[in-house]
Amino acid sequence: MRVMVVGGGGREHAICWKLAQSPKVTELYCAPGNAGIADVAECIGVGAEDIEGICKAAEKKKIDLAVIGPEVPLAMGIVDELEKLGIKVFGPNKKCSQLEASKSFTKAFLARHNIPTAGYKEFTDKQELLDSVGLYGYPMVLKADGLAAGKGVVIPENEEDAVKAIEEMMGDKVFGSAADKIVVEEFLTGVEASMLCFVDENTIVPMESAQDYKRVFDNDKGPNTGGMGTYSPSLLFTPELEKQIREQILEPTLKGFQEDGLDFKGVLFIGLMLSDDGPKVIEFNNRFGDPETQSVLARLDSDLLDIFLAVTENRLADIEIKWKNERAVCVVLASGGYPGSYEKGKLITGLDDVDDDVIVFHAGTKFAPMPEGSKCADCSDDCDMKKAAVLTSGGRVLGVTALGATHEEARAKAYENLKRINFEGAQYRNDIGIINRH
Repeated sequence: MRVMVVGGGGREHAICWKLAQSPKVTELYCAPGNAGIADVAECIGVGAEDIEGICKAAEKKKIDLAVIGPEVPLAMGIVDELEKLGIKVFGPNKKCSQLEASKSFTKAFLARHNIPTAGYKEFTDKQELLDSVGLYGYPMVLKADGLAAGKGVVIPENEEDAVKAIEEMMGDKVFGSAADKIVVEEFLTGVEASMLCFVDENTIVPMESAQDYKRVFDNDKGPNTGGMGTYSPSLLFTPELEKQIREQILEPTLKGFQEDGLDFKGVLFIGLMLSDDGPKVIEFNNRFGDPETQSVLARLDSDLLDIFLAVTENRLADIEIKWKNERAVCVVLASGGYPGSYEKGKLITGLDDVDDDVIVFHAGTKFAPMPEGSKCADCSDDCDMKKAAVLTSGGRVLGVTALGATHEEARAKAYENLKRINFEGAQYRNDIGIINRH
């Protein structure tokens, strides 16, 4: 089977890495891919948001199955366009993708189907919002309604900071048009957790759990990021809690999809707050989380292609998904300054020095420009592009992922190997996978 993965980050590297292990995958492509993905798939020089270009490449390569990684092309309707060409697609269509593309759409869905979540109110007028500062007290949760690369949430601690945040979001447009509407939510206390689920029109199946670390610095200090690391399974998920989540959140969500005509097929990422009042939904995403995917797929024992096909064909209930007993820890190595401004193009060293059983997923990397006359990514099979130097090209650069019999073993292995890799300004958290921190 000829498969194309759309995207070029750590999530897509993990997906390609796992798909490459399937004996049923005869050709594997990734658009646009990155320096790490090039080890397991043929990278195509088409951007993930170039819908027309992706469709043309899929036709040219005679793709049987497309797997969509990032949220933006999903929101743009890439699934709908590929399906028009007769290509099977793993990922929700444009209508379903509103669950991530619009915070207000999701909040209304949750309220309509009595799914536990924080109280909220929507604002499109800056002055009206300024007049309502502190309506749920402090900290005050401000969410850009649209897509903001995982960074559209601001949680000011007092009135002064709240006013400043509102001016930046709606006045200065720091998140662009994503903050034309702002959702203000009640601040929930507890521990954040996440759950990834495979979903087709009839079934929702949770994957093994993962624990994410959003803040950039140790001990959950500093601004939010797209994620600085994960471990799996999360020790927060007891059998009792999983039962509660299934009954109060998963089953009502699937029923809500059916009642609202949302023929969701793909991955539903559920951000949760484990509060004293029980689990509550913070957000829905329409795709694999990043970096949760790295630690979760490292533990998947089943053929990922079989799961993707079952979802696209609405027979998810007919297959058994198996997981490894080993624990996984993924530590993100990020550019200096992230999640603020940072420099790109830093030479990465030590990638060949990691242990064979440690996986280095590339999130923001690229090959250095090769000398004139050298071969490139589009050359024949004997292309020597992989011998080129690897440079940083994003905020989150690498996800060093290790498996172990225990969380502690996996954690020690991940950090030991991470320290063998270096680039100028590299930063990472030192507390990923420390279980007692919760």
